Amino acid sequence: MKRQVSSVAAVILSASLAPAAVQTKVVEYECDGTKLKGFLAYDDAIKGKRPGVLVFPEWWGLNEYAKTRAKQLAELGYVAFAADLYGDGKVIDVAHPQDALAMSKTLRDNVKLWRGRAAAGLGQLTAQPNVDPTKIAAIGYCLGGSTALHLAYTGADLKAVATFHAGLPVATAEEAKAVKAKILVCNGAADTYVPEKSVNQFRAALESGGVKPEIVNYDGVVHSFTSPDADKVGNPLMKYDKTADEDSWKRMKELFLATLGK
Repeated sequence: MKRQVSSVAAVILSASLAPAAVQTKVVEYECDGTKLKGFLAYDDAIKGKRPGVLVFPEWWGLNEYAKTRAKQLAELGYVAFAADLYGDGKVIDVAHPQDALAMSKTLRDNVKLWRGRAAAGLGQLTAQPNVDPTKIAAIGYCLGGSTALHLAYTGADLKAVATFHAGLPVATAEEAKAVKAKILVCNGAADTYVPEKSVNQFRAALESGGVKPEIVNYDGVVHSFTSPDADKVGNPLMKYDKTADEDSWKRMKELFLATLGK
């Protein structure tokens, strides 16, 4: 009998010590009448409030890649919220880049709408009970990186912004002065979608406002270098690069350690 009790106790103790898995859920919200569906990820083994990271997806929409990045951030101890920029969690297959171009154009042509949806995502993240709203960062890929920068230009209370193969909107003098975040830009030096001229204009505009972005250009690397699915598009100007992907993620973590304390 004693052995049986000990065995049961051991099972209970083992279960209580087992690490909790990352929890995920769909979060429905709204922005100016448009219904949005975001994706929340966090580790419920961590108690109390912790930093939050907003994830803005590529022009394909809130696909599995963006959700995977959110889960990776949750594994690092953050609460991550992948925002919906198109509405209803819409996802476009990589086989149809023209559809993605058309959807992203609706945002690029209406910056107020674009920034509004970015801010709505931020509001959802900071409202989570396990998030410390004073320690928030934003990351984004391609269109999502541009989105994170636009959010920073509004003066949003962000500690850090990291972009990956993102279009680089040029800030006005007023917007540059409003930026509170430390900015990391990871770019492919051979990315024809984000040429050197665009990088230089972006840098100059921010520096004129007292912001000194860290810009990393990877030699020989083209667009979409963090996404393995880039190779499925069939466009030689979009290609995954393992070295640049891993290095840019490492740099992001270092930025977060310095600005979020984790």
